[in-house]
Amino acid sequence: MTDKVRLEIDGPIATIINDSPDKHNAFDDEMDQRLFEILGELRERTEVRAVIWRGEGKSFSSGRDVAAIGGGQVTMTHHELMTRGHRGIAQIFELDAPILVACQGWSIGASFQRALLCDIRVAAEGARFLLPEVGYGVIPDTGGVGRLFQICGHGVASDLVLTGRAMDAVEAYAHGVVSRVVPPDQLDATVREMAEKIAAAPTATVKVARRVIKHLAEPAIRSSMAEELIGQTYLSRSEDAAERRIALAETRPPRYTGS
Repeated sequence: MTDKVRLEIDGPIATIINDSPDKHNAFDDEMDQRLFEILGELRERTEVRAVIWRGEGKSFSSGRDVAAIGGGQVTMTHHELMTRGHRGIAQIFELDAPILVACQGWSIGASFQRALLCDIRVAAEGARFLLPEVGYGVIPDTGGVGRLFQICGHGVASDLVLTGRAMDAVEAYAHGVVSRVVPPDQLDATVREMAEKIAAAPTATVKVARRVIKHLAEPAIRSSMAEELIGQTYLSRSEDAAERRIALAETRPPRYTGS
């Protein structure tokens, strides 16, 4: 069991900690599995009233640890891997306690999407958010784009996904991606104070309030994730994906055909 993702329980408040600061908390397969185990444990922890998700070091998470890709023995198909990932992260929807994400430094790719699936995001000044997948010949596939669309609308979601540009904390606040922006040295204290306030509220009331919000948002997110599963599986076997690999190996511009 990896210790690069940890769970701490302090009374009614649980904290998930990304703890690989030397890699800006980039996730590998072991970290994914530990995160999914933690979410499963929190589903059973009825005493937990609020969950904080934060990262050690300079970033919440810089996305995927590219150095770890292909490092293990893969026995599942791409479709199976994605299905496992969707099943694991969808446990966020099944928690009774809301999740508050403390975003500092970079939140990239799947890690940004996972933060988007949570209830509340608070950013430190200087935080940045990025969805670079299209530039690598794939699509964001963790469900967060559906939430981004709900928050920002078609234009902003399309801009971030299709161009892969970074969104800073100021813009993220303006679009509602984060609900607060605070100085970096106040981030943890601010999120903790918010979690304590939620944890002190009547439990049944918090559950019902969240259920109303979930019923507005969750069906569309689950539909989006199903579409992502089909689309990403197709792209992994597309002619354009093969052309991109060949062009990189031959150090030439790719000649895409759209198939």
